[in-house]
Amino acid sequence: MKGIRLSRIAELTGNKPDTGRLDIKITSICYDSRKAVAGGAFFCLTGALNDGHDYALDAYSRGCRVFICERVPDGFPKRGTKLMIAKQGTRAALADVAAEFYGHPEKTLRLVGITGTKGKTTTAELTYHILEKNGIKSGYIGTNGVKFGENRFTTVNTTPESCDIFEYLSMMVKVGVRIAVIEVSSQALMVGRVRGITFDTAVFTNIYHDHIGGVEHPTFENYKECKKLLFLEHCSRVAIVNSDAPESSEFSSAIPKNVIKKTCSIISPADYMAYELRQSRTENGIGVKFTCRVGREIFDIELNIPGDFNAMNALEAIAVCHGYGVSVQNIAKALKEVFIDGRFEVLHINGADFIIDYAHNGESLRAVLTTLRSYEPRKLICLYGSVGGRTQMRRGELGKVAAALADLSILTSDNPASEDPMNIINDIAAEYGEKHEYVAIPDRREAIEYAFRNAREGDIVLLAGKGHEKYQLIGTKREPFCERDILMELANSPDLVEEPV
Repeated sequence: MKGIRLSRIAELTGNKPDTGRLDIKITSICYDSRKAVAGGAFFCLTGALNDGHDYALDAYSRGCRVFICERVPDGFPKRGTKLMIAKQGTRAALADVAAEFYGHPEKTLRLVGITGTKGKTTTAELTYHILEKNGIKSGYIGTNGVKFGENRFTTVNTTPESCDIFEYLSMMVKVGVRIAVIEVSSQALMVGRVRGITFDTAVFTNIYHDHIGGVEHPTFENYKECKKLLFLEHCSRVAIVNSDAPESSEFSSAIPKNVIKKTCSIISPADYMAYELRQSRTENGIGVKFTCRVGREIFDIELNIPGDFNAMNALEAIAVCHGYGVSVQNIAKALKEVFIDGRFEVLHINGADFIIDYAHNGESLRAVLTTLRSYEPRKLICLYGSVGGRTQMRRGELGKVAAALADLSILTSDNPASEDPMNIINDIAAEYGEKHEYVAIPDRREAIEYAFRNAREGDIVLLAGKGHEKYQLIGTKREPFCERDILMELANSPDLVEEPV
C-alpha cells in the first residue's frame, strides 16, 4: 500500500508531533476535509478566502488523526491526535510531503511550464497536441483540466494545488507519459503550488495589467515578480520568450545564465518567426495561416483558430516541440488538425458564426473582437459579463473595448458568485454612451437565447468569458452550464420565435 512514515512527514515539515509514535504509516494526504479518512494526514492550508484550520474538526470527524497546521485549530481535541506545526507553512509542507508520498514523479518526467496573462491554455494545448500526434506520450495540466491517454479530469484552478499536481504526474508516469505540459499561473507561483518542481522548458507568453486587487495581486509589480519566478527558480534547460510582448526584456533578464534562451516573434527577427499572417476561412470555420521560419527552414502553418495572437501561441508551441526533436513538417501537419475547447470554438448555425471564447479581460476581448472584425461580419454581437466579488477594474476595461468594437453588446452574468449580477452589469454599462447599443439580461441562458434569436446570416456572435467552463458560479454553488450545449439545443429547437432585427 502506498504511504509515508509519520517520521518522514515530521522530518519534511520541520517539527515532530506533540504526542504519539512516529513509526505509523500514513496512507493518504489531503487538504480538503471532505477527502479526509482514517490513516490519512490533513494539511490546514490558509488561503485568501478560506482557512483550512476551520475544517480540521470536520477532518477529525471523518477519522483523520494526523494534522499539519500553522497554529492549533480552535476547539481541537488533542487527545488521540498527532499535531505538527509546519515551520515553513502548510503549503510548503504539503508540497514537500506530496512529492515524497507520490515518489517524486517530477524527476522522471520532462516538464514544460507555461506562464503569461493570455495564451497559456492555447499554447499548452497546442504543445500537448503536437507531441501526442508525433508519438511522444504526453500529459496536460491546466485550465482545460488534466489529460493523458484516455484519462480526463476537471480542475478548479488553472494550476492545481501541489498535492494534486504530484498525484497527476504520478499517474502519468505509471502509463508511460514522457513529457507533461503545465499551465503555471502567477497565483501558483506566489503561493508555492509548484514548489519542488523544476521545468525542463519554461515559456513566457505575455503580461498585461490583470489579476490585480482583491484576493489576487496587490500591484502590477508584484504580479510581474511572481511570474518571473518560473524562470528564476523553476527552469533548468530552455526558456522561450515572446519577444513581442510588453516587458519581454525584463523577463529575459530573469533567465538564469545556464538556461538557453529562445525567442518568438511575428514582427522582428527571432529564433522562431511568423510572417505573412492572413485570416482564413476553412471547411471547419475561421482560422489563420502564416509562414514560419526556424533557422534556415521555412514552412507554412494553418490553424483552425484565428487571430495574430493565436499565431504567436502556435509559434511558442512550435518552439517547445522543435526543441524535443519534432520536425517542422510534422509540427505543421499536427497544427492543421487541432481544435481547442472554449478557445475560439466556432459553431456555424443558420448562416451565423457563434464563437465561444474565454476572453475575460480588456486586452483579450480587444484582440478577439478586432480579429472577428477582420472577417467583415454583417453585424458583430458581443455577449459578456464579469466575475463577481473581485477584479473591479476589469469591468470598465471590458466595457470600453466592447462599446468601441461591437455593433451590439449583450451584458449578462459571468460567475457572479455572491454579488448582485445587476451591480456588475451597471459597472460595465457605465462605459457605454448614447451611440453604443447594449441590452442587459442578467440570466446568461436567456441572454444566449436572445443572441440566437437576433443573429442573422453573416453575423458573428461572440460569447466571451466562459470558454471551456461547464458551470456558472451562483452564490457558492457551481451550477451546470455549458454554452456549446445551449447553442446546440437552440439550434435543434423548432419552436423558437425570431425577434425583430
